[in-house]
Formats: sequence, structure tokens, C-alpha cells
Amino acid sequence: MSNLLLNSVSNTGFSIKILCICIVASIIFGFINAVVFLYRYKRSNSFFLTLILVPVTVCVIIMLVNGNIGTGIAVAGAFTLVRFRSIPGTAREITAIFVSMAIGLAAGMGYVGVAGIVLIASSVTVIIFSFLTEKIFVDKERILKITIPENLDYDGLFDEIFSNYLSRYSLESVATTNMGTMFLLTYSVSFKSNKIPKEFIDEIRVKNANLNISINKREELEVL
Repeated sequence: MSNLLLNSVSNTGFSIKILCICIVASIIFGFINAVVFLYRYKRSNSFFLTLILVPVTVCVIIMLVNGNIGTGIAVAGAFTLVRFRSIPGTAREITAIFVSMAIGLAAGMGYVGVAGIVLIASSVTVIIFSFLTEKIFVDKERILKITIPENLDYDGLFDEIFSNYLSRYSLESVATTNMGTMFLLTYSVSFKSNKIPKEFIDEIRVKNANLNISINKREELEVL
């Protein structure tokens, strides 16, 4: 049974039947992968469709290139012309794309069983991790961004406020904005409670001349 799973269905040669088996398997595996990775994770429908189509695309390319060096070089050259201009994704999104590519690669080589094993392993890992983070670990870490005028000294400016509402905080970065007339301070913070108190934001607004303030989950800003 184990040998059957690990053997390539394309050992007997390329045919329409084998092509259909690999493509259908890629679509099914891609759909399951998309559902697992995007469960309770808000992203656009286009990304959901991407996770479904990536395994199919990779599968077809691998099957066409298999054993043909000239075609492989041509495909590699074609991919060098592609320029991605979308917003960088989070680590979770990039991992989902890599898993989709691995599924498509295995299916394209005829190892449908291996593709299924990769899907099961990644899905179980994601589900277990999601359960642990939701049920066991309480994620209080946030990214706080505060805009202040350039004439303010940001060193220790909000320490008193932070000590009242935060259990931990650290200044991650300082950047100029608005043509250099303002500073953008980025903090990594953890609140003492599970809620973000309105008083916390109001007290910061008094200090920063009522300029922009944003509080986000770290995962929403994480890029590679």
C-alpha cells in the first residue's frame, strides 16, 4: 500500500488519462489547501482562487517540461519576464503558496499519493496550530503606530501612558513622514487586558496633537 502511494502514476508514460488524473487531483488538493489555510483568516476571493489554481498550473508545467531540457529552459526564461506588483503577503499567505506549489510539483511528477501526504501533513499542522493559538495562547501583541510632529522629542514621550495600559512595549522603528515634517513611531505592545481601552487612544491624542494613531495585529503587518 505504501509503495502504491509513493509510486508515480506516470511511470507508464504520458497520456490524456494520466493528465486528467493529475489535474483533477491538483484541483481537489488545491481546494482543500485553500479552505484549510483561509479558515477564519479573512482574505480576498482572488487569493482563494490562487491557492486552487497554483497546484494545477505547476502540475501542467512539470508534466510538459518533464524530460525536455529545451522546454525547461524556455519556461524558466518565460518566468523571468513576470513581475509581481501586488502588496507583499504575510508569512501565512506565502507558506500557503509554497504548499500549493509543492502539491502541484508532486502531482505533476505523477506522485499523487505524495501530494496527498503533503496536503494532509500541512493541513493537520495548520489546524493544530490554529486551535492552540485560539484556545491556549491569548494573543495580546499589537503593532501601535503613532504620528507626531517633528518638534516633539519622542524618547519617553508616551512612557507614562504605556505603563498604565500596557504590560509590555518596545519602540520598533522611527521614520519620517509627510515630507519630513512628522515622525512615525512604530511600537510592539501588549495590553494588560484583552480590549483596547478608548482612554488609551484619547491620552495619546492629547500628546501627539491629535494626529494619526493605528493599532493592528502583528500578523496583518508581517511581510517577507
